[in-house]
Amino acid sequence: MGSFIEINDTLRINKDQGFPHFLDISKHLKTPFKLEDVKDKIFEFKEKPDIRIYKIPPVRNFLVEEVEGKWIYWGLCHVLSVKHDYVDKTTGGSFKIISINSPDEMKIAFDLIDQRQEINFFGNSL
Repeated sequence: MGSFIEINDTLRINKDQGFPHFLDISKHLKTPFKLEDVKDKIFEFKEKPDIRIYKIPPVRNFLVEEVEGKWIYWGLCHVLSVKHDYVDKTTGGSFKIISINSPDEMKIAFDLIDQRQEINFFGNSL
C-alpha cells in the first residue's frame, strides 16, 4: 500500500472552490484589474480533488481559473497554507495573489506555459 501526493506549481480552481468571484474575465478584458485591487487580500480555496502540495513562498505558483474545463492563466500567487482532508482526499488552504496578467499576457501565457490547446480558454492564441 502507498500514498498518492501530487506536487503542483499551479493553483487551478473554479469559483466554487474559491477563485475570487469579483475577478470576472469579461470585466477584465474590458477594464483590466490591477494588483492593487487584490493587494494584501488573503483568499481561501477548498475541495481541490486529491492530496496536493504547492510551492512554498517566496516561490510562486501559477494562478489559474478553471471555467467549464478551460484554463485562464490569471497570474501568480503564493499559497500561504494548505489543509488536507484525508477522508475525502481533498486539499484546501489560503493564497495571496502577487501578480495579475494583462489580457494580452493571459492570451499568450497559456502558449508559453502549457500548450494543450484543448483546455485553453482563449483557443489558439498564437
